[in-house]
Amino acid sequence: MADLTRNAVDLLPEGRLEEQLAGDRPLRVKFGIDPTSADIHLGHTVPLEKLSEFQRAGHTVVLIIGDFTARVGDPSGRSAARPLPSPEEIEANAATYQEQAFKVLDRERTEVRRNSEWLRMEPEALLGLLAQTTVARLLERDDFQRRLAENRPIAALELLYPLLQVYDSVAVEADIEIGGTDQKFNLLFGRDVQTAYGQPPQSIVTMPILVGTDGVQKMSKSLGNYVGVTDSPEEMFGRLMSIPDATMPEYFRLLLGEDRIPDEVPKLELGPFTAGRHGIVHLPLVMAEAFGVSSSEARRLIQQGAVKLDGEPLPSHILDEEASRLEGRVLQAGKRRFVRLDGSDA
Repeated sequence: MADLTRNAVDLLPEGRLEEQLAGDRPLRVKFGIDPTSADIHLGHTVPLEKLSEFQRAGHTVVLIIGDFTARVGDPSGRSAARPLPSPEEIEANAATYQEQAFKVLDRERTEVRRNSEWLRMEPEALLGLLAQTTVARLLERDDFQRRLAENRPIAALELLYPLLQVYDSVAVEADIEIGGTDQKFNLLFGRDVQTAYGQPPQSIVTMPILVGTDGVQKMSKSLGNYVGVTDSPEEMFGRLMSIPDATMPEYFRLLLGEDRIPDEVPKLELGPFTAGRHGIVHLPLVMAEAFGVSSSEARRLIQQGAVKLDGEPLPSHILDEEASRLEGRVLQAGKRRFVRLDGSDA
């Protein structure tokens, strides 16, 4: 269970995945990707690697190539309708996506489907699908709410996209769906539609969005901040060398499975926080100074196991420690906050 949930942001509904994994059959784990560009980039490999972990645990991955939904356009994270590729471009891209995905996935444990198999449906079937929701429900998406607030247009096709995408879960009878955090609405919506069609609703696993090489925006080919999985080694090296230092821990964690401590870490003198003859340091005070959190928030982070020393989790009951045991070590809170504890003035 621990490996299958590593790096995941959401496991919903709570406790459901654990129940499913305790069952006696392989689960069908779904992931969909629209072939809107020619290459899969490193951002795509974050959920693909999670799929691979499920495969190694004996489960079946259902890879959906969204050759039909690519003609509609996913509005996730968009402030305006995205330009749509031509049918010829979609077909060419779909042909390459599968082979690129197999750089991460086990071919023998992967069921590849195109959603044009079921989305080229008869009008009666489409009307039946449309009857499963309301416009108000579709407009709950954060993307649409922002556009409404800014008086920006929403295309009717964009409203239709979530409904078409979630029908994929019905068509393949998904037990679990994996996606980025920007897909959370769609993934949860899939549960509703599965229930409407008389199927057990899937559980969902959301994964973090990999920041692009600019260190700011989501990795995307359209933004030019991507590293393609088919790029030459020289191209990959050049693009990766442009990543800001502050972003590197996230790349190590999501792409290599490592919580690596950056080479450059700010220092904090322990002297002002050391008290008593034995030189005791109250860690919540150190964290408050180093990370700008309150002492109560620092205690909560420690008790939740979100604080590490030199990459090792700090026991949840330790709030005070001798300065001599902290000198030169790196204190970490969460994923991105680091400070090296300097005892020279202690």
